Amino acid sequence: MIPHSIATNDNPSKATKVVIALGGNALMEAGTPPTAEEQLKVVKKTCENLADISCSGYEMAVVHGNGPQVGRLVLQQEIAAASQPDQLPAIPFDCCGAMTEGYIGYQIQQSLRDALRNRNRNVPVVTLVTQVIVDESDPAFEKPTKPIGRFYSAEEAEKVAKEKGWTMKEDSGRGWRRVVPSPKPKRIVELDSVKRLWDSTIVVTAGGGGIPVIENMDGSLTGVAAVIDKDLAAERLAEDMETDILLILTEVENVYVNFGKPDQKALSHITVAEAIKYMEEGQFGSGSMEPKVMAAIKFARRFPGKKAIITSLAKAIDALENGAGTVITMA
Repeated sequence: MIPHSIATNDNPSKATKVVIALGGNALMEAGTPPTAEEQLKVVKKTCENLADISCSGYEMAVVHGNGPQVGRLVLQQEIAAASQPDQLPAIPFDCCGAMTEGYIGYQIQQSLRDALRNRNRNVPVVTLVTQVIVDESDPAFEKPTKPIGRFYSAEEAEKVAKEKGWTMKEDSGRGWRRVVPSPKPKRIVELDSVKRLWDSTIVVTAGGGGIPVIENMDGSLTGVAAVIDKDLAAERLAEDMETDILLILTEVENVYVNFGKPDQKALSHITVAEAIKYMEEGQFGSGSMEPKVMAAIKFARRFPGKKAIITSLAKAIDALENGAGTVITMA
């Protein structure tokens, strides 16, 4: 077996460690049917890029999103439970998160293994269904914001809110939907396992941000209906593993200011202070680029001298080796 840290004979013995956060475009292409088969086609292409990173000598772990996938699974559960409640009761939300973490991880695990084998690089790839501890007093639990599942009429929403205790919100004129909290990740439960595997194995972990769990007084864990932002979970992993780089991959090559306007500007290298200034100006979408910039800021603050990079999947190698994308550092 080729060690995880060595790709070619001329690579340095101490490899650069990187946590890679995959955006939704790395799993599904816009305009394609939302099926597992179509997703696998995209995942295979994504894993060609990931294999190139590994073969360039980087030690890495992979974190992926699961927003559309868990949303569809929850919707399936609701429809099935509504038609046959006795035979097909709905699966709890945390279990839906675990299911999507497993099946997306399986596709990445299989595809990345094949891509590496085709390059004569025999590095194991394993998916770790990951629990992430959140604080039950996190303010996010008081103000749920993440919409999931089906649309309801106002009357239906009021009824289901009373029956199930859900928080329902109107969604852009399209109807009412259930919303769940998005608490910050505190601790990765399976971190020790990631550390044990790191030197020899590429680990797919904290998928979808991980399964949010509350730690009880006796040390036991309880899953909660919530969604952890996958970029913040990737940052938590990068911090705990003390990696050299946090690489956040998305649809665009750079972070922009004045995005979509005639005077939009691509940012190449910015400091934490500059990133905070732009964020306070509202330059980054709260549901899209802002969490990525927040994660990059947190990592760069924690490790002055190290860097976080936000770029596209296609530019990943160029960003790691030649400075492409948007690089965020403390100074």
